[in-house]
Amino acid sequence: MTEGSISNGNSNGHDNGSASQADPRIVDLIKSANGEMFTSLEYFPPRTEAGVENLYNRMDRMKENLSPLFTDVTWGAGGSTADLSMRLSLRARETGHVANLHLTCTNMEKDGDPIKGVHDALRAAHDGGIRNIVALRGDPPHGQDEWKASEGGFTCALDLVKYITKHYGKSFGIAVAGYPEGHPNAISEVESLNDLSESEKKRCSNFDGKLYVCKDEDYKKEMDYLKEKIDAGSDLIMTQMFFDVEIFIQFVKDCRAFGITCPIIPGLMCINAYPGFKKMAQFCKTRVPKALEETMESLKDDAAAVKSFGVEYGAEVCQALIDFGVDGLHFYTLNLEKVVYGITDKLGITNGLIEKSNENDASSMVAVGSAWARVGDIVKCTYGTGMVTEIRTDGVTVVEMTKWVLAYGQKPRAYLQSGQFKKLFV
Repeated sequence: MTEGSISNGNSNGHDNGSASQADPRIVDLIKSANGEMFTSLEYFPPRTEAGVENLYNRMDRMKENLSPLFTDVTWGAGGSTADLSMRLSLRARETGHVANLHLTCTNMEKDGDPIKGVHDALRAAHDGGIRNIVALRGDPPHGQDEWKASEGGFTCALDLVKYITKHYGKSFGIAVAGYPEGHPNAISEVESLNDLSESEKKRCSNFDGKLYVCKDEDYKKEMDYLKEKIDAGSDLIMTQMFFDVEIFIQFVKDCRAFGITCPIIPGLMCINAYPGFKKMAQFCKTRVPKALEETMESLKDDAAAVKSFGVEYGAEVCQALIDFGVDGLHFYTLNLEKVVYGITDKLGITNGLIEKSNENDASSMVAVGSAWARVGDIVKCTYGTGMVTEIRTDGVTVVEMTKWVLAYGQKPRAYLQSGQFKKLFV
């Protein structure tokens, strides 16, 4: 990868409103950029029709203001947003975006056929001019703790990559996920830092006094599997979120050492709110640098201050990535704009956009979901509001209450059964 200037020109090869010509593949757009750095954006399907309409308006504004090289639309857990994800992606294409549709293997059975859902989704995308797919295994459906393959269906993202390549050749550009800290399923709890190698210490995360890491032998398996996905026909890697730039840099170096030569795009989760930050960091077992953790804890009760800090920290991370020489910056927008605009303003990509940002519709930008909760989710019960810290095998959900503080800074915990709490979408 080479260090380059930042482009704010509309260079995605797609005229506004043109649906007659298929999208270019993202890997070809990156090659044609000749080292000129780009931005790209990611959105998720909102829960309500009002949210969808508001998202359309935001996507239009952000395209005009940022000229992203491409635009991702996610695919909900268990295929829960399949129709809406397709609708959003096709609409993005019709309004001038290069659409990058996420597609998972999870819960894609249709008419008794375990892969017909994938077949139909790819056909609809191809017929609609979409030429870029992010091939994923996917999370388990809401209400299930573990991912399970359908009998006769796909077992992993590699199967999906092979299927797309077999049936469509090079018609689709295929991106796959890369995990700089290891896939969450490959991350395990460890007793002590003294038991870790130097490379493991750099990847290690700490939540509630417990240490987690992807051990070296598991990390190698992750790299071997990633190489298989690339060799099977993928041409782009998009990474899981991270907060420690050094982990991403080491991941890129490791990829190159494993013979992986395709572009690697950093996935950047914008810090918009304290609960969302805590939830995602804990769910993904993401390493949170000590200084970041301390600052977030000090600001957690001031929503405006958290957003402002999200801009400052995001710009710092992005500048370090630019200095390293990344091809582009991929923002997980969380369907919002203020923090993204603040970051691009500070980087000099844009000027004065943060003052023009409008998030009056933020309450409608909630993902499709259910009352079922995961570790890190915020829930409300008769005792107040708290964060899920554990879900036990007997169905008991442990919630640490956020508003009460006991002696020595301890927080009370509630032990709840299904139906005794309501998940809050924050």
